Amino acid sequence: MSTSQLDKLYNWDKLEDHWYKHWLDQGYFHADEKSDKEPYSIVIPPPNVTGMLTMGHVLNNTIQDVLIRKARMEGKNACWIPGTDHASIATETKVDKMLQEQGISKDDLSREDFMVHAWAWKEKYGGIIINQLKKLGCSCDWDRERFTMDEGYSQAVLSAFVQLYDKGLIYRGHRLVNWCPVSKSAISDEEVIHKEVNGKLWHFKYPITGSNEYLVVATTRPETMLGDTAVAVHPEDDR
Repeated sequence: MSTSQLDKLYNWDKLEDHWYKHWLDQGYFHADEKSDKEPYSIVIPPPNVTGMLTMGHVLNNTIQDVLIRKARMEGKNACWIPGTDHASIATETKVDKMLQEQGISKDDLSREDFMVHAWAWKEKYGGIIINQLKKLGCSCDWDRERFTMDEGYSQAVLSAFVQLYDKGLIYRGHRLVNWCPVSKSAISDEEVIHKEVNGKLWHFKYPITGSNEYLVVATTRPETMLGDTAVAVHPEDDR
């Protein structure tokens, strides 16, 4: 009677795909909402569809996978909800760059035409991300995969903002914002890259009414001079 020999080298590509498919076929990752077991759930911090997973994603999702598998071994009704994030401005920037490489200007496209390219980007990189998570062996409940722009979720966000507005917790007003001249949108502080540069100090001579004298004012932003209508001076300033 002959016996098969073990491979001399571990064939990770063959074996990992085999066992992951087995886990999926057996429904090991699926959580039953009707179960009377103690519930345990994790909502994945959805990766942005701006590209592929980073080492940070790999580390973070490995930790989540350890926790969710431990919960299953403890007999809990464990559910790890997967998904991806549209990442709004960041994804728009990526799509715009892709179009430029194709010789297409975003300004020449209608909103609808641009969104066709944006959704195509999402389908491509969102699919890559999900496949990468599966290749890592992440035991997510893939029947519950979501995207942050899914209709129900978008509506929930709108409802939350309306409630916050009605409670006076958010409001609109005239405020200084970080404005991106490329995306033509306000961006958060986290998206701003601060860079120190050496500038020049420009001196302007403002004529004093009824006198031949001038008041010299120095500034690093000469472009604001065009909007100047008067110069205010503190009466106790000896200069």
